Amino acid sequence: MRASSRRRGRPRAAGPRGLQSLPFESPGRESAAPSVLRVRPAPPPPSGPGGSVQGVLAFEPRELWLALHVRQLPLTAVSREREKQPIVVIDGADRQQRVLQVDAAARALGVRSGMSLAAALAVDAQIDARPRDVGLERALIERLAAMGQRFTSRVSIEPPDGVLLEVKGSLKLFGGIESLREQVQSHYAASGVRVSLALAPTTSGALAAARAGRPLVSTDLQALPGQLAPLSLRALRWPRDTLSRLAAMGVLTIGEALRLPRTGFARRFGPATLASLDRLVGRREEPRRAYIERERFYGRFEPAYEITQHDLLLAVLQPLLADLERFLQGRQRGITRLRCRFTHREVPPTCCTLSLAAPEARAARLGELLAEKLAQQVLPQAVILCELRTGPLVNRELVSGSIWSPGEHGHTPAGEMPALIEQLRARLGVDAVYGLCLVPEHRPESAWRVAEPGATRSGCLSVWSPFNRPLWLLTEPQLLQTTATGMPRYHGPLLLSDGPERIETGWWDGADVMRDYYTAVDARRARLWIFRERLPPNHWFLHGVFG
Repeated sequence: MRASSRRRGRPRAAGPRGLQSLPFESPGRESAAPSVLRVRPAPPPPSGPGGSVQGVLAFEPRELWLALHVRQLPLTAVSREREKQPIVVIDGADRQQRVLQVDAAARALGVRSGMSLAAALAVDAQIDARPRDVGLERALIERLAAMGQRFTSRVSIEPPDGVLLEVKGSLKLFGGIESLREQVQSHYAASGVRVSLALAPTTSGALAAARAGRPLVSTDLQALPGQLAPLSLRALRWPRDTLSRLAAMGVLTIGEALRLPRTGFARRFGPATLASLDRLVGRREEPRRAYIERERFYGRFEPAYEITQHDLLLAVLQPLLADLERFLQGRQRGITRLRCRFTHREVPPTCCTLSLAAPEARAARLGELLAEKLAQQVLPQAVILCELRTGPLVNRELVSGSIWSPGEHGHTPAGEMPALIEQLRARLGVDAVYGLCLVPEHRPESAWRVAEPGATRSGCLSVWSPFNRPLWLLTEPQLLQTTATGMPRYHGPLLLSDGPERIETGWWDGADVMRDYYTAVDARRARLWIFRERLPPNHWFLHGVFG
């Protein structure tokens, strides 16, 4: 007779106070009784001087993520400031044209999400129905992510309506968690976007709390499962079929899902769903793709009415210019080229381009130059869409102000000359104001080039030639008459005062020259720059006039 032995079960270890022990099975085998996620209690805090106890966290996470969630992203993306009519958003892909989201004014009238558009218009015929614009939603989320770079360099986007900020390294800079939360909230509220905030050691945990509308502040990874337990599973954005099957089992919250056996959960709902639970509570790493802003700015605005007046057009462009200023300030860069495009209904778009003499990033200055430019522009039709697009970003020299007032001790403000050039270009046109620079070429007619005012061009010399050169150069050398002795004449005989300077070059491109240059003085005491051909018939030519 064989003796039977009974294996006694081990007692479950109690977790820390306030954290319920959650059952987890080993993923590799099926067990008769579910095992337990055992949390090692934190060591007792050390005693400080004089016997006082210094409080410490049970577990300090490596990262703290602040999640931002836009609750009504489709409505926020298509809404504009100072709306008077009730607004509803419909899904353009829905043939039945059902209402997707409604604003507060439409909700007060009794319009609800899921109603047909016909039913909503039956409630109030003045309702403004707008189709959902996924492009505007993406642009809004990218703008919020760019604004978040003011608080941290680690920013990530969670499509379609979330932004994540890793803020552990920013807490001391912004005065702690509560101060940082208040500054983030006010910063986004000033831009007209209301966001829900939640802070947690894991990205999934912070996102789930923000989507549920719970202002979670969790800095302890051990306490995180208990803090997330009351939240609905819908905050995890799992597939509808998975949520329905769990609801049929009576599992509606995150805590109830965490208590399920791991092996059975993975077999029924897939390893990916189980992995999302592990990432939620920090049992598995969750790498994030960093958000990198584009290197050029693009903004568009579609006004609610057609614009025919320049002052109204400038008022519409102000929000875009403010976004551009924030875009440039975040990078400490500037622009030298800004292109505005105004779309009309029946005629080709009107383009307005600003070319700046120095890098600029101020919205007020760009608005002034656009006002000057638009004053010279004729709009063929009303404007229905405004777009701003910049050229490549350039470095902007940051200098401190001078202690001298303008004009005092010969002081000239650093930005006075570029400002004058930009003002003249805005009024007269880009082609009317330009700069000149020297290039390494001996032939006088090829030794200069048109360049942007104040800009450094490739191949341009930064210093003047050591040779004596006139300020004014003729486009084509002018043939001179000669005396009986073969000397040149120009308003009478010319007196040669300097020379000759021989220039013989250009054989490689077929435009070779062989000349002897002289400085001559005419009867009016004007100094001229003339040359004589070295080859017969040895004609004399006038090429320039000294100032």
